[in-house]
Amino acid sequence: MRHNDISNTLSTAPDSFAPMHRRKPSGDVDPRPWCQGFYAAMRLKLSAWAPLLDASNVNRGLLLPILLHCRDDQGRPLLGPPRSGRETKNFLRNAHADIPAAVEALRQYWMPIRYARAR
Repeated sequence: MRHNDISNTLSTAPDSFAPMHRRKPSGDVDPRPWCQGFYAAMRLKLSAWAPLLDASNVNRGLLLPILLHCRDDQGRPLLGPPRSGRETKNFLRNAHADIPAAVEALRQYWMPIRYARAR
């Protein structure tokens, strides 16, 4: 049901889509559980996501706002360790704000492929 709700929102009012993120004790947004859940769903059929995981694909950046919050099976940052410094810390603190636009862009990326398969 939740998937259908999200799909309907993205189809009819994409600007109103907002992932449900938890809050840290400090009050800051914690996008990690949502992003990790998105990645877990990707892993169910990772081969289908291969084009967007290919470093040479210009569309690879669509996943960046999501995957930068994910960890691998050993608990390491999925995209490698972040650079140290205040600028990186500030970027990571606010990167969750790009997730709604990334989800809509991913939907637009996959739409022609999904419709081509359905025919």
